[in-house]
Amino acid sequence: QVQLVESGGELVQAGGSLRLSCAASGRTYSIYRLGWFRQAPGKEREFVATITSSGDTTYYSTTVKGRFTISRDNAKNTVYLQMNSLQPEDTAVYYCAAGNSGIRSHLTPLAYNYWGQGTQVTVSS
Repeated sequence: QVQLVESGGELVQAGGSLRLSCAASGRTYSIYRLGWFRQAPGKEREFVATITSSGDTTYYSTTVKGRFTISRDNAKNTVYLQMNSLQPEDTAVYYCAAGNSGIRSHLTPLAYNYWGQGTQVTVSS
C-alpha cells in the first residue's frame, strides 16, 4: 500500500501562485508515476500533470502547460505542483495520485492505484 497526503491548497487571487505538495509513504518503491488531477464542482476529475519515478518524463494537460510545473524529490518521497498565473477556472479540489504501472495512459484516473484525500484550491477573480 501507498499513502498520499496533499497540502498547500488555499484561497488565492487571480494571477497568483501556489505550490502543492504530496508526501508519499508506505511501499513507495512500487511507484512508477505520480500525478495530479483536479475536480471542480459538477465536473469530472481531470488530468493535470504527471511525472515518472525517475523524474525524467513529465506530461501536462493543455490547459495548464506553461503555467504549472510538476517535480519530485525522491529523497523526501514528495511530489510538487507549482502553479503560476492562476485563474478562477483553476478552482478545484486537487488530488495526488500514484500508479504502479505505465501500461495505461497517464491521462486516465484508471492508471493510478492510490489517491490522496485532496486539497482545495480556490482562485478569486
